Parts: sequence; structure tokens; C-alpha cells
Amino acid sequence: MNKNNVSVSAGIIVYRRTPEGIKFLLLYHGGYYWNFPKGKLAEGEKSFKAALREVEEETGLKPKDLRFRDWFRVTDRFVFYTKEKERIPRLVIYYLAETQKQLITIVPREHQGYAWFLYKDAMKMLKAPTLKRNLKRAYDTIVEDAKKKKPAPPMPAPAEVVQSQPARENKDIKNPA
Repeated sequence: MNKNNVSVSAGIIVYRRTPEGIKFLLLYHGGYYWNFPKGKLAEGEKSFKAALREVEEETGLKPKDLRFRDWFRVTDRFVFYTKEKERIPRLVIYYLAETQKQLITIVPREHQGYAWFLYKDAMKMLKAPTLKRNLKRAYDTIVEDAKKKKPAPPMPAPAEVVQSQPARENKDIKNPA
């Protein structure tokens, strides 16, 4: 928590281009809760470094696997309550990055699965209006860049992926367990 008792987190809206269209990575937390990869800042940590660390911890995606939209940054503000009914204001800072990786590795104690969703399907999966707003801003940014034919910086060649299960597409929840 910072000096104003606001819990600060950072994450990345990760997407990849597919023959079907742009797909966004959402992590499954159980019930109806899907979200972007994110986590709390460590003491003295900057938001961008925290986003990189958290995304690597939660998905296995390393910084070299991501190509960032250097100016894109959106926030989400909300309040959550602890089991003890303590009110905690939260600020989440999101960045936008493209990857070529399809398979990721989740941490089972934090997430029950993941999936890559087309924009319209991701909008249905996200429940919070602020998350939908941030997804729309990310999608609009990607589409506008494509319309301008703005060349993206080159991505590194994809590394060989070793995974114990075959890749699955569409809306299937991926679960390593």
C-alpha cells in the first residue's frame, strides 16, 4: 500500500494476432471472474517493472516475448473488501503488449486457467465496466495503428515452446493440472 492507503497493482493487456483476428489473454480465477494478468507492486517498485514481473510470474511470458505500445497506459480504480470487511481502495495500471506465444504457464494457486479471446468474446467474459473500458481502449489502439499502417517494431523470433499438453484454441480454458 502507498502512503494514501491505496493498494497499487500493475499488469499488461496481452494480445496476439491470429488468422481469426486479434485475441486477448484473460486469466480465469473461478466462477465468472476473468481478468488480465496483474499483481501488487513490491515496496519501492515502479509500475512497469511490477507489470513485467507479475506477467512473467503468472503466465511465463518474459519481457523478450512482449512488444509494448510504449505510450499506452490505462488505469482501473475500485474498492474491494477483505474477509475482515476492511475497505481497500485499489489502483491498477495496465500496459499493452503483443506476443507471438500461444501457450502460457499459469500458477495453479493463483489461477484456474486461461484463454485467448477475440475482442467481442473477451468483452462478454469481463464483468467490470472499467475492465471493458480498458479492453476497448486497447483494441481501438491496435485497430487505429493498423489503419495508419504504422509499422510495429520487429518482434524477436518465437522461442521453441515446450508444453506438456497440446495447444488449444478458441474459448477453451487452459489448465495445466
